[in-house]
Amino acid sequence: MTAPMPPAAQPAGNDKTTLWGVLGIVFGFCCWPLGIVFAILAMNEAKKAGKKPTLAYVAFAIAAISLVISIISIATGALSGMSGTQQ
Repeated sequence: MTAPMPPAAQPAGNDKTTLWGVLGIVFGFCCWPLGIVFAILAMNEAKKAGKKPTLAYVAFAIAAISLVISIISIATGALSGMSGTQQ
């Protein structure tokens, strides 16, 4: 008897789950809408590949925190002095 073959895994250079997850984390800090888009892509790729979507969850969390910080900054007027014009 031979051992059962493991399921076909993607080559290391073709891992879109990790790529989308890392892009989601990076863009989650500076541009939260793109962070959410890449987190969704990472989640979908993880489902296709049968992997855990840990990076997607992290990207969602960072994007959500950035969104909350943006809302608080706008609501408190913290960004009002950043228009570039001096009065």
